Amino acid sequence: TIGVSLLSLENPFFKVIGDHITSEGAKTGYKTIVVSADKDVAKQSNQIKDFIVKKVDAIVLSPCDSKSIIPVIQEANAAQIPVFTVDIPCNEPGVDIVTQVATDNYGGGKEAAQALIEALPSGGPIGIIHFKQAESCQLRVKGFREVIEAHNATSNDKLEIVTELEGGGLKDLAFKAAEDAIQAHPELKGLFAINDPTALGAR
Repeated sequence: TIGVSLLSLENPFFKVIGDHITSEGAKTGYKTIVVSADKDVAKQSNQIKDFIVKKVDAIVLSPCDSKSIIPVIQEANAAQIPVFTVDIPCNEPGVDIVTQVATDNYGGGKEAAQALIEALPSGGPIGIIHFKQAESCQLRVKGFREVIEAHNATSNDKLEIVTELEGGGLKDLAFKAAEDAIQAHPELKGLFAINDPTALGAR
């Protein structure tokens, strides 16, 4: 049995991960328990403790917070249950993670910034719709800001980040954030949305 605790099954990205772990595991005889942590560290910790009690063969998780989750990962390590992380890493000392499976979030943010620079050759005001709770999104915004700052240092057609709003990684909250951004900055030329539901909401 594989225990899977994902950041939030409200986000279709994590649902796809859970569905594929289930389908691929079934091909080789593994049952899966897929649960949503709902962005709550305490809830995720309890889910992992439950996996340990059930003596699952492996645990897969996308940590709600890579530092706060350390003690319960150490409990899984002590129980000799291999732990894998997806999307959001836990690179903290004192934990044993078999491997991390993810895209390059930092690089993705840099690519998004470059695409926005190409889309707005004359520059102008831009905004960010963030999900600050997710470390993957923190990395995306970090990469995005670095490329924008480097561009502005050498170009007369600067892209000025005039607003950064929280969208919770969700479509409905991102819609409201985009609405607020446009009302506060009617001259806004572009938005960087940190994930698919955010982009769909911001549209």
